[in-house]
Amino acid sequence: MTLEIITPRMRGFLATNAHPAGCRSNVETQIQIARTALSGAGGSHGGTALVLGASTGYGLASRIAAAFGCGMNTIGAFYERPPSEKKTASAGWYNTCAFHDAARAAGLRADSINGDAFSAEISNEVIAKLKDGYGPVQYVFYSLAAPTRTDPASGISYRSVLKPIGGTYVTKSIDLDKGEVVDVSFDPATDDEIAATTAVMGGDDLKRWVNALLDAGVLAPNARVIAYSYIGPEVTWPIYRSGTIGRAKEHLEKTAVALDKQLQASIGGNCWVSVNKAVVTQASAAIPAVPLYISLLYKSMKERGLHEEPIHQAVRMMRDHLRVGRTPTLDDGGRIRLDDWEMRDDVQAEVAQRWGQATTENLGELSDFAGYRTDFRRLFGFEVAGVDYDQPVETNELISIGA
Repeated sequence: MTLEIITPRMRGFLATNAHPAGCRSNVETQIQIARTALSGAGGSHGGTALVLGASTGYGLASRIAAAFGCGMNTIGAFYERPPSEKKTASAGWYNTCAFHDAARAAGLRADSINGDAFSAEISNEVIAKLKDGYGPVQYVFYSLAAPTRTDPASGISYRSVLKPIGGTYVTKSIDLDKGEVVDVSFDPATDDEIAATTAVMGGDDLKRWVNALLDAGVLAPNARVIAYSYIGPEVTWPIYRSGTIGRAKEHLEKTAVALDKQLQASIGGNCWVSVNKAVVTQASAAIPAVPLYISLLYKSMKERGLHEEPIHQAVRMMRDHLRVGRTPTLDDGGRIRLDDWEMRDDVQAEVAQRWGQATTENLGELSDFAGYRTDFRRLFGFEVAGVDYDQPVETNELISIGA
């Protein structure tokens, strides 16, 4: 056993350690939310869900909703750091340990594969697991995010960038260390950087996964594939929707439309993009303007009783759009819109007004930056209610494969 008292080591949007007890508490809370919200929404229907990017954020929430809200067996793929003598594991590793323990207690089968989900090796391993008694997959949730990707066909590696397209961009953001509103400036991306970002974050890997699953015959008739995306407000578009990330998301959405037609023709299935709400993640914290926007957004949504965490969004997805007998409500672009509460006119009007007013001096009054900072630390198991951080905890937790 490796018992330690763990204190957070964080700098800006980077965290180098995690607290296993806090991560476990976070997962247990999400499990209870899924059970409560979905228990009366059609009953457990069993089957299998595959979650790509299953250890944190929307991927973890989707896995929890499928397993504990719908009684499904699950396979999750992700890339997380296991514990070592010198470091704790990453938060996603501890999240998955907690998920597996809960799945075993509930009599649900769960397998997890840790490695580069962009690689053919991992997709082959996932398919082998699926053929080992799981049965066909009803749902595939695609929630992969990484700064780099190596194309398994060509062997070429690509690196994504967070840049505007067509001109220099100056905007407000928050210095997460100092809690100050600052101006930041970004030079435009080159054509090569745009192409590389699309290669990492666009639809090529989603297409590869869907074709691999189809070719292996492991998708159930009428299977549904969901890929997560984001649009956001105009105030963030230059660095997001109109920038390199947005170009990649457009490619993802076009790929999903083509895959939807392919799945309909082959197995009567579907592929949809779900545009989700802005939430606090390590990835979103690194995007200029987004921490300030989320801080302003959370205050407005909390005041109206509209605030949701990823697990609430995953529950809404299953309850309103994906459960047996449900036909998803789609926008004009064929997308599921779980960002509908975020994008309400009254919410966005207030956020836009406060954006123009926000300064370091009034940040605490106009926004919920305190809540943002707490949510960010909670991602890594810190500042979780009910956890005694003065007590030593076991850091060398291992994922119980085959729960």
